[in-house]
Amino acid sequence: MRPPLLLALALLVTALPAYGQTPVQTHGALAVEGGSVVDSSRRPVVLRGMSLFWSQWQPQFYNHDVVRWLKDDWKITVIRAAVAVEHGGYLDHPERETAKAETVIDAAIAEGLYVVVDWHAHQPHPEEAITFFTHIAQKYGAYPNLIYEIYNEPLPEHGWAEVVRPYHMQVAAAIRAIDPDNLIVAGTPSWSQDVDIAAADPLPFSNLAYTLHFYAASHRQELRDKAQIALDRGAALFVTEWGTSEADGAGAFDPDETRLWWAFMEKNGLSSLNWTIADKPETSVALRPGASAHGGWSEAWLTPSGQLVRDHLREMNR
Repeated sequence: MRPPLLLALALLVTALPAYGQTPVQTHGALAVEGGSVVDSSRRPVVLRGMSLFWSQWQPQFYNHDVVRWLKDDWKITVIRAAVAVEHGGYLDHPERETAKAETVIDAAIAEGLYVVVDWHAHQPHPEEAITFFTHIAQKYGAYPNLIYEIYNEPLPEHGWAEVVRPYHMQVAAAIRAIDPDNLIVAGTPSWSQDVDIAAADPLPFSNLAYTLHFYAASHRQELRDKAQIALDRGAALFVTEWGTSEADGAGAFDPDETRLWWAFMEKNGLSSLNWTIADKPETSVALRPGASAHGGWSEAWLTPSGQLVRDHLREMNR
């Protein structure tokens, strides 16, 4: 029997990522077990990273240089490609927007990061989503880096039973016909806040989590309570988008409420991606207008939100 000190050191070493390994080398394929996202060793894993902006409006940041800089300097373990669907996105330019997603996926694979491929829509478009995700699954489904986010933010009028769940049944089934294993994250009604409703009527797919979104200056304890109900019902949650601002991405900057959300996510082992790598003049964006499209940003190029989030990621992911 090992002495207690040696046993404690051995447990600590197995809980830490191997030196020099990428996040995907460390954790491998992700799965959902017992209401938690776990790695290939069936240990709970928490990913923390950044989301890119709507792909049709800030395409300059959809490149390998940005992904590499975020890994090396911000210490992200996951990146999100927000593939715009409406407003001049995929519905009008499917090849163009798919190419942007592939650029980010290729960069994430090369850098050993996980990548959330987000169907960034508010309205259901199941046929187009199936076409898009079928292509992505066929090309990249063998890579453990891939995470499918199949419906970004259904609106309040899109009921779970009436609209959202039937949509997910179609799109998730199409993905599972090609890729039986990689994590799927399913959006929930009311801008992906009604996770409690989804958890009461769950989808019948393995390795599936439900999307929770929050903006700290608008969404407070009431939404954390809804999230706790979903967790208590056995649902796995994944915060694929959160901001330090009000719900529209603008308005007040709220670092105090942000820290309450950080504490809640850490307590419950929730992975998350901050909104957003962009240089649009809004509260929630990380970069000041005119920031380089290829990374290398000094602190002078970071907004208050960007500085807060970068510091947090560097502390938590080191």
